[in-house]
Amino acid sequence: MRVIAGTARSLRLKTPEGMDTRPTTDRIKETLFNMLQPYLGDALFVDLFSGSGGIGIEALSRGARHAYFVENEKRAIACIQENLQFTRLADRATVLKTDVLSALYGIHEREADIVFMDPPYDCGHEERALAVLGEMPWVTENTLIVIETSLRADLSFLENTGFSVEKEKRYKTNRHVFCRKM
Repeated sequence: MRVIAGTARSLRLKTPEGMDTRPTTDRIKETLFNMLQPYLGDALFVDLFSGSGGIGIEALSRGARHAYFVENEKRAIACIQENLQFTRLADRATVLKTDVLSALYGIHEREADIVFMDPPYDCGHEERALAVLGEMPWVTENTLIVIETSLRADLSFLENTGFSVEKEKRYKTNRHVFCRKM
């Protein structure tokens, strides 16, 4: 896995050993960031269920002002910290070593521009995270929420949590769902 573009372009990132994380492939990451690029300049980016930190690091490399990385797995946290040091982006990052729901209450910003979440597939974490995100004052109608999920995941609960789908990008095994607060 590598950084696709920006100040850390082509740098290889470490990933935690084992099957606990699923790093987003370079091809899917490139497609995602081609869609996100117009929103990244000076953005506040929140990377939930960060894994190795590859998505948040890509956002920083492409111009995001600051990124929050939220992860609670010890090996993944070590990878995020090593990757941030290696890419020289650590000074623009905050790593929160806790579960996602607790971390959301620990972010005290005026407004997040982009929130990306890639929870374990088919475990229901999306619904719980979105319910809490809907209560956060830093998540506004301007905040773009991107959910990476399996193709079979049922997201019909979105309206009940106060979010609506703007668009969806499908790949062979997963998809990105772009939504905003209603």
